[in-house]
Amino acid sequence: MALDPDFLASLICPETREPLSVAEPALIEKVNAAVKGGLENKGGEPVKTPLDGGLLRADGKVLYPIWNEIPNLLIAEGILVGDLG
Repeated sequence: MALDPDFLASLICPETREPLSVAEPALIEKVNAAVKGGLENKGGEPVKTPLDGGLLRADGKVLYPIWNEIPNLLIAEGILVGDLG
């Protein structure tokens, strides 16, 4: 999945205002494996659909999901990835 570089450069975390970058495929694989095990987003809701990709916050703690080439930048939809390492 490729995002336009100019579009990507304009995206920031809605919570901390940190820059976002495209997540590595290995991280997306870990997240998708966790989805099968009952992964929850920051809003406490289960993540039911595997991600097509994601945008990782600069501090590496939160991933915003991408489904159907559309980034979801709602704070509650963010996924804590620090423990998936």
